[in-house]
Amino acid sequence: MIVVTGGAGFIGSNLISALNAAGEHDIILVDDLSDTAKIPNINDLSISDYLDKGDFRNVLRKSGLPVGVKAVFHQGACSDTMVSDGQYVMDVNYAYSKTVLHACSDSGTPLIYASSASVYGRDGPFVESLENENPLNAYAFSKTLFDRYAFGEGRRPPTQLVGLRYFNVYGPREGHKGRMASVAWRLTHQYFEDGFVQLFDGSDGYSAGEQRRDFLHVDDAVRVNLFFLQNANKSGVFNVGTGKSRSFNDVALAVINACRRVDGDAPLTLKEAQQDGRLGYFSMPEALQGKYQSFTEAGIEKLMSAGCSGPWREVEEGVGDYAADLYTTLKRGSGEVSARSE
Repeated sequence: MIVVTGGAGFIGSNLISALNAAGEHDIILVDDLSDTAKIPNINDLSISDYLDKGDFRNVLRKSGLPVGVKAVFHQGACSDTMVSDGQYVMDVNYAYSKTVLHACSDSGTPLIYASSASVYGRDGPFVESLENENPLNAYAFSKTLFDRYAFGEGRRPPTQLVGLRYFNVYGPREGHKGRMASVAWRLTHQYFEDGFVQLFDGSDGYSAGEQRRDFLHVDDAVRVNLFFLQNANKSGVFNVGTGKSRSFNDVALAVINACRRVDGDAPLTLKEAQQDGRLGYFSMPEALQGKYQSFTEAGIEKLMSAGCSGPWREVEEGVGDYAADLYTTLKRGSGEVSARSE
């Protein structure tokens, strides 16, 4: 039996789908389904049971993990970096995670959990080291503090303990995230609605749309989770990214050309997309100024040394395929149709 918390969420639901494809169906899905927008993520999954996240927390406190659990994937979290209620964020991301950790430690059950690249703050370096951690918001702080707690000196860990610092993950089953959905999702919706897309103007020395991030397809994020499931002797905190930054212009052009391909139109170069008005720019909102990561690039040497390597899906392929599928769905009249800001 495997437990997946946040199992109705973005990475969690894709993880369960991959476990199903590998023949694993004895899965307890833990989540909060008060947001019914998550239901489409899970209606095609095969699981043995569902538990509300509050009920699961109570079970862990009273009696520990259910008998027969061989691994826990703790993907559940409040991932909205703009939430102002720090007490709520710390309860969901830190206190809840400690409860899961203690239960896994008590039962000797492997724990693979979601951390975040946000722990590094704006500038990095993006390498797994304490001196590189500089969280800028409650979400990032909650993830940083749990990493430090979980791997604290003198603490009795589970038989396997893995923290995965995801970089910019995109892909299917993320529509419920709204404003926190990936730039690829939002740009595809924007192109469907308006026939053009917009990015932030220049910032931090980068020209318009040339800010760079490490964009990771969710299939690759899931593959890393399954690698550690299959290699129970490996523990630690690991960056999960491609190791190569790409510009937002690269992502926007991949989206534009994917949508154009669906429409039967010829691809454009970046310059043509800008001149044609398909790609424009707008000023960064004041609320994000000074808090925006204009550059991220995962240092993946530690992950590769553990034996988990690429190939990682390039933006042109990963974003292109994802945007084409999403755009096709939108054209067929289904899915959410709302996006404007980045």
